[in-house]
Amino acid sequence: MSTMKRLKAIYRPEGSHWVGDGFPVRTLFSYAGHPEDVSPFLLFDHAGPKSFGPTDVPRGVDEHPHRGFETVTIVYQGELQHRDSAGHAGKIGPGDVQWMTAASGVVHEEMHSDEFARQGGVFEVVQLWVNLPARNKMDDPRYQEIRRDDVPTVRVRGGDVRVIAGDFAGTLGPAQTVTPIEVWDVRFEGPGILELPVPRGHNAVLAVLDGSVEIEHETVGAHEVGVFGPEGSGVAVKVLRPGKALLLAGEPIQEPVAGYGPFVMNTQDEIRQAVEDFRSGRLGKLLAG
Repeated sequence: MSTMKRLKAIYRPEGSHWVGDGFPVRTLFSYAGHPEDVSPFLLFDHAGPKSFGPTDVPRGVDEHPHRGFETVTIVYQGELQHRDSAGHAGKIGPGDVQWMTAASGVVHEEMHSDEFARQGGVFEVVQLWVNLPARNKMDDPRYQEIRRDDVPTVRVRGGDVRVIAGDFAGTLGPAQTVTPIEVWDVRFEGPGILELPVPRGHNAVLAVLDGSVEIEHETVGAHEVGVFGPEGSGVAVKVLRPGKALLLAGEPIQEPVAGYGPFVMNTQDEIRQAVEDFRSGRLGKLLAG
């Protein structure tokens, strides 16, 4: 493999918080710090693993809006159900992916599934926010539900890679993306060196969910993130302890980022318009379900 990407930073966030009553979340990175380093990605939340007891009323996050970006939700344990104001609805379980392009705006809810709520169990998901270029922020919303069996797995030395989006050494992921993006669900076994062929010109982020790796003599453990710049054409890690991670990479979007809660646009005027559109009902509403 040619010259590897160099490690720019390690994010070691502390603490956690609840989103709604169903998602105990650690935010591993967000655009609040140095958005250019993680572009085109905006935010990465890891919820769980957390054991929930049975309940008659599903836990989760009630009706709320989004505009200007995409949400990508990957389930590791448990089940999640979704409804939105564009008429999309679905349920995803372990290994499945929900890719919601909010774009011009949707209102949606994300809840534990009815079956999971009744039975209880361990719940673990990640949610990634992916930015959209200015030219696409007001596109029509889109929804992709990707089943586990439709995600190809590539065996590599030291582990395996589920290719959700992008091209991994000739294996294409099923997700349709607006800009060039790689989303790879990586399981590492070790010991040894795991090499991931990330394209030159793409920023890259390795978010470790459990286990640990070494990058340029630095240890990156559970709930920590290695950040790589666009130079070079691959990421190499030494596996220290078996686990799993998400490798996220993409072509940077070199535009201003203005955000407020569930809205991410390019200017504060656009944010004010998004808030006004939501309050006036122009983003739609959920029907009683």
